[in-house]
Amino acid sequence: MNDRILGILALCLAAFMTWAGWDIEAPFAYEPVGPRAFPMLIAGIIGLCGLRLAFKGGNQVEPAAPGVNTRIALMMAVALGYAFLFQWLGFIIATAIMTVLVARLFDGTWVKSAIGGIVMGVAFFLLFDKVLDVVLPTGLLGGLL
Repeated sequence: MNDRILGILALCLAAFMTWAGWDIEAPFAYEPVGPRAFPMLIAGIIGLCGLRLAFKGGNQVEPAAPGVNTRIALMMAVALGYAFLFQWLGFIIATAIMTVLVARLFDGTWVKSAIGGIVMGVAFFLLFDKVLDVVLPTGLLGGLL
């Protein structure tokens, strides 16, 4: 029954996303499909997955291993913290901190997590800001970048 409930909730989410995203329009045309395409595509995928779960669901669900729910809650807290600190700290620092915390949740060592966080923060900043020309917040490193 859990799969069917999740499927129905996914259908409700897809319907809400479709309703909320339908009126999205850019004040100027900067791409052929416009900004509405992405939320509609995601809503369609979520809706199809929800339909499959609602009709085909009903499989037994194994109980979560001890500590899994705590890790999920911590991941949500890390994502929420990342969203709130993104502007103030800037992309590089916020991404590095988030990467370190997520790596530690998956039992990464402090050294490997720190190296991975710094490399990901800098590499993705360079990719998005310099190569793809996506403006990202510089935050505390604004004077250096």
